[in-house]
Amino acid sequence: MSVRYFLKARGRWTCFPVPLTSSLFQDLQNFCCRKKSTESERINSSFASCGKNAKESGNVLDKIFSSEEQASILHVLNTASNKELDAFSLLRGRKSVNIVEYREKFGPFQNLESLTNVPLFQHKTVVQVCNSILCPKTEKTKKLPENVQLRKFIKSDVKSERLKAVNSIVSIVFGTRRIAWAHLDRKLAVLDWQHDDCWKLRDKIYPSSVYLEEISSVISKMPEADFYVLEKITLSFQNTTLFPILLHFHITEAMLYALLDKTFAQEGQHQVLSMSRSAVGKHFGLMLGDSRTSGKELVKQFISESVMKKEPRVFFPLDKVVHYRERFLSDSHRVEELYDSLLQAIAFYEVAVFERDLEF
Repeated sequence: MSVRYFLKARGRWTCFPVPLTSSLFQDLQNFCCRKKSTESERINSSFASCGKNAKESGNVLDKIFSSEEQASILHVLNTASNKELDAFSLLRGRKSVNIVEYREKFGPFQNLESLTNVPLFQHKTVVQVCNSILCPKTEKTKKLPENVQLRKFIKSDVKSERLKAVNSIVSIVFGTRRIAWAHLDRKLAVLDWQHDDCWKLRDKIYPSSVYLEEISSVISKMPEADFYVLEKITLSFQNTTLFPILLHFHITEAMLYALLDKTFAQEGQHQVLSMSRSAVGKHFGLMLGDSRTSGKELVKQFISESVMKKEPRVFFPLDKVVHYRERFLSDSHRVEELYDSLLQAIAFYEVAVFERDLEF
């Protein structure tokens, strides 16, 4: 099966039948946003140079982009800050961070081909990124109303006045083996941060009484707070092998809601909220596609900054910094729930309370 492309060159329209499986199909799509005056010239050059082994054919990108365009792209790559690179949709998140880190380590980019040495940048990605820098898409910058933003970020609905008046929260993240929590006040000072190993889920569904005993025991160790914020994980119902884990998450979440949401029965006010895991990942640039990467290194950075900087992003008690580093961050077994509970608490304050922007 093929698709027909009609290109206008020198006043004549020419038909190019291109198979859907061909790499040229992707190339043609990538080139469509370039200026009309050089459109056919670039496509012809890509015919001769691009393919499955494009990286081996020399400096291919020199044949696709003119010297002026290369200079413009390199100027952006070599001078733009992390925040400025994030303005390009294809460079948001970890890609912009990798560019800045590569630049600081190896110096400015000398040519476009050197961008393929940066993590997450394959040849096809480089072509797409270069096109996006030359022809950035116009995006809607209109800010969503506050209630719409918060509704996407947290559940259940809660009045903004209550959020703005919050003094402390307990952020809770649970997995198949443990529950972790971080207690932070509105100054982003860490008051408590720990985890408790509970059940070990091995293709087994525990009776409700076991969940009640385990979760009640963990809750008894948690401090009082204005809000309890749970991580909301979404798993596909289509994958039947994940059913025991999905059921485990739903039971755990339901019991945490029931045991912690004390004010709901009395005043009809929710005290337990849920936050999207992917939304927190986007806030910290930890998303790779639809997957979220580990927050361990970011947490390490926050702890170091708490000691080195006068006004760090997060404040850790000096008497506990060494304890946290040795117990949590030097552990050979990754305690992802622990890292995620802290990041979730920070994201909650920065977005829901302090109203800093978040990309949805």
